[in-house]
Amino acid sequence: MKSQSMVEYGAPLQELDADTPSLSGTEVLIKTTHCGVCHSDVHLHDGHFNMGGGNKLDVTRGRALPFTLGHEIEGTLESIGPEAPQDGLKKGSKYVVFPWIGCGTCGVCERGDEHLCNTPRSLGVNVNGGFASHVVVPHPRYLLSYDGIQDGLAATYMCSGLTAFSALKKLGDVPRGETICIVGLGGVGMMGLQFARALFPDNKIIGADIDANKLQAAKGAGADEVYNTSDEGVVKSVLGDTNGGVYGAIDFVGAEPSLNFATGIIRKGGYVVVVGLFGGGYATPIPMFPMRQMGILGSFVGSLEETKEMLELVKAGKIDPIPVETRSLAEATKTLNDLREGNVLGRVVLAP
Repeated sequence: MKSQSMVEYGAPLQELDADTPSLSGTEVLIKTTHCGVCHSDVHLHDGHFNMGGGNKLDVTRGRALPFTLGHEIEGTLESIGPEAPQDGLKKGSKYVVFPWIGCGTCGVCERGDEHLCNTPRSLGVNVNGGFASHVVVPHPRYLLSYDGIQDGLAATYMCSGLTAFSALKKLGDVPRGETICIVGLGGVGMMGLQFARALFPDNKIIGADIDANKLQAAKGAGADEVYNTSDEGVVKSVLGDTNGGVYGAIDFVGAEPSLNFATGIIRKGGYVVVVGLFGGGYATPIPMFPMRQMGILGSFVGSLEETKEMLELVKAGKIDPIPVETRSLAEATKTLNDLREGNVLGRVVLAP
């Protein structure tokens, strides 16, 4: 098998050749057809997350190099381990792979929240992932049919789609007539815009970004209104246009300016859901929490059951596709750099 793998943090990926993995137990082998490239891949490639104030969170420990990134995996079933349940499995069939895999035995995993497990085995994060011709998946329950969804696009739903869907679900039942703001209109944010339209048809959906091209794309994708967060007085404009603020703001950037904007535009009793991992620090006077009765919560990808629910929504044709560009696996390093520099509109998938 071939892979584009990290041999040194921050350095260009290298093409490696290895034997195709043999299987044991319940494992299955996927021949990769597409693998999305995500902003979290950039942070993992850097080896750290920016925590603000010059502080960095080291994420290099416990990962032996060379290591293969890539968690938005789509492919065909090539082989099945000796103990794998085979009900419904068919070699050569197309699947997307749920990558957010836990230990499978702790209480968190048993309640269905494997993505929050303290001893994760996430593909492309903790174990080798999809920037490769083949990927070993520990159990066939993580293989999901994507019939009716465009090849290549389907892979992106395993992170950007799921992340957006799960974040919006955390808003709960949004009152009729209230407004939701999508902050950051990159690949994940554009997914968020689509899911917001489907999940909250009775609510106004607005978008915010610093990039005029992304704002124009969001308007074309159905945003009721868009705002450039670099404009003077933009917070006041949003507060005025929404009669006191939005009910919920989903921050798909996760930077100091984006979170300050998001908390500034919510109404009393409103919520901010932080999704992005760009980095930085955040501070606000503590009395503002009870006085504004505001809630700030984080959202990290989503569960296997949420993934199934999300895919059914997509299969039903309720989610318009985002722009997806296909590149060769050899362009993995270039794609990471393009993401790092903010030069990707929509999503890029690699085709081994």
